[in-house]
Amino acid sequence: MDAATPVLDIFRQKLIGTYWVFGPHWGEAKTNELAFGADGRIENYSHPNERSWAVNGGRLEIFDEAGALMWFGAGRYVENNVFCISLKTPRDASAAFVLKEFRPRMAAVPAPVPPVKTGALAPADFLFPKDLEVTPAKLSRVLLIGSCMTALYHQEFQRIAPETAFDYIVFNYAGALPTPPEPLPNYDLQYVQLPLRSVLTDHVVWATRFNDPGFSEDLLNTGRDVIDAMLDSALAFNASDGLLTFVSNFIVPQMSVVTNLTARYSKLDIAHIVRQLNDYLANALLKYRNVFLADVNGIAESIGKQYVLDDMINFYAHNGAFFSEWVGYERPDRIEAIPPMAEFYTSKRAEFSAAVYRQIIATYRIWRQMDQVKAVIFDLDHTLWRGQMAEHYREGEDWPETGGWPMGIWEAIHHLRARGILVSICSKNDEEMVRRDWDNVVRPEFVALDDFVSVKINWKTKAENILEICGELNIKPKSVVFVDDNPVERAAVRAAIPEIRVIGANPYLTRRILLWAPETQIMHLTSESAAREEMVRGQIVREEERKTLSRDEFLQSLNCAISFVTVTGNAQPEFNRVVELANKTNQFNTTGKRWTAQEIMQFAAMGDILAFRVTDRFTDYGLVGVLFCAGGRIVQFVMSCRVLGMDIELFAVSHAVTLLRAKRPGIVLADLLETADNSPCRDVFLRAGFAAAADGLFALPAAEVPATPAHVRLL
Repeated sequence: MDAATPVLDIFRQKLIGTYWVFGPHWGEAKTNELAFGADGRIENYSHPNERSWAVNGGRLEIFDEAGALMWFGAGRYVENNVFCISLKTPRDASAAFVLKEFRPRMAAVPAPVPPVKTGALAPADFLFPKDLEVTPAKLSRVLLIGSCMTALYHQEFQRIAPETAFDYIVFNYAGALPTPPEPLPNYDLQYVQLPLRSVLTDHVVWATRFNDPGFSEDLLNTGRDVIDAMLDSALAFNASDGLLTFVSNFIVPQMSVVTNLTARYSKLDIAHIVRQLNDYLANALLKYRNVFLADVNGIAESIGKQYVLDDMINFYAHNGAFFSEWVGYERPDRIEAIPPMAEFYTSKRAEFSAAVYRQIIATYRIWRQMDQVKAVIFDLDHTLWRGQMAEHYREGEDWPETGGWPMGIWEAIHHLRARGILVSICSKNDEEMVRRDWDNVVRPEFVALDDFVSVKINWKTKAENILEICGELNIKPKSVVFVDDNPVERAAVRAAIPEIRVIGANPYLTRRILLWAPETQIMHLTSESAAREEMVRGQIVREEERKTLSRDEFLQSLNCAISFVTVTGNAQPEFNRVVELANKTNQFNTTGKRWTAQEIMQFAAMGDILAFRVTDRFTDYGLVGVLFCAGGRIVQFVMSCRVLGMDIELFAVSHAVTLLRAKRPGIVLADLLETADNSPCRDVFLRAGFAAAADGLFALPAAEVPATPAHVRLL
């Protein structure tokens, strides 16, 4: 009895410490996540026949929900290096099931918790700032597809986001994917991880082959072909249902893997080959729609691959995370005991997994254009430079250092502009002095006053100036970030404009927040986004001229022209701009509905998506409006506020009515639902000649012709 007890304990720990494939000997497995809980319950698999377990007399027994014996272990064996337990049931002598060891269950042996540094940013928050987040991104269900690294994600993500359901499909080779546990429309997105081992193949293990002429070239070419094949398989659900997909890249080995020093970074270096495969993967994804790269290698590099990647233990192509619990799996009869792994290798897999999940959320927020920032307004002193211009930049005195964060902010301003985000200045200061001394203070001359689309330097309250800037830019304060070092000013602006986002307390955080937060990043750089600054400058000049003319004189002077295009699919260059308008327009948005790219494609198949461009003598505004029309009805109308006040919206409605009646003569209906922001468009259908027919519904009788402004011409 005493001699057998250690053996039984080892078997019991083996059961508890492993996730098992469970199913019939011949046929599809029921699950690959069955777990034996230490409390005697079956975990991760729910069925009335398998509820609890025990080891009796060295035999595994599994019981049903009534406590009756359902399965018992009939034998143990190893098949293809996998430990297996054959199962029989007393209820049917012909039934044969099996348990196959799948992977270590790390939750069974808790990892040591690394010490938390007070005040230090976690990698997830460092890389993907939450400072500008207003609306939480709520994922209901996510599909994970990949190899053993994805198994880690599956385990960790469930811990990180227990409110989200995660389903996992094992994917090691190109081939048809099994049907997911839930219908595809129930998933918010899928996350795909291609196994590097399958891409590189096990040929890389025998390093002497790199001495053979042509071996590395063949390896790289084969890897590219495998990536193509695996993407076609792994993205089947994207191809069939347009499921939003993130594909992770490969973690590059920590060291150059070469046979000699001169071969570093050459075609003979495995690390270099993996970098090339990452480049190829990024380009390969461009041919797919609604598929985006997840830069896991970048996360590992930021945290430190020393704390994540297992290539100091495992073979290079494994491309997985290491586990501190591995030492616990060594046999007790080893001559010399191995110390806890934390004494020589510290694992940060929890921080790594949290950062990978946060990258998913951040990318999802960008895709959804959630809480998007349209403008950033900067204070000057202690915000764009160290110190005060009037006090600390005098002739004959030592001026503050400009290196570090000021230069970083100056460059950040240009990156924001490149994304189509407008930048402005709001400062309590002497404007004449600022304009005179700007080039002396901002050295090197990375940024100029002319780079800011609106400049308010005066002694008015900052809230007043900010509201004026918002008016000039036709932007709601909720789409604006104000950067100021003064806590009193920040509090005053928040009190006067509650919806604005305010930062700036710590200048060492500002650049990272402005550039890395998902709220300042865009899905696609459309021509309209790239030209936004120029358009707004023209708009400001236009509004100044408006003040000097009567309304009729002003409209007649504009020389407005409008052109229409019907968007039928995502291959058209206008498609991305339609998605952008549908998801970023708040004020002139007749229903407030947000659209995914897939939903827009589905609508195009059954209705008309009528997009239009506008020009006047001041500027070309680009594609600024979209009407979703179907079945004699204007379902939704969204338009950029840059062309408000020019009666463009009336011309667009009139044109849509003509289009709808050409297909279906008679009454034309239009939907309008009031939102918190859409007051500028609430009277558009009444002004066009429609009458209120019901709550949220307007109608234009068959005999009525909509109002069409004469000063707008059709191109």
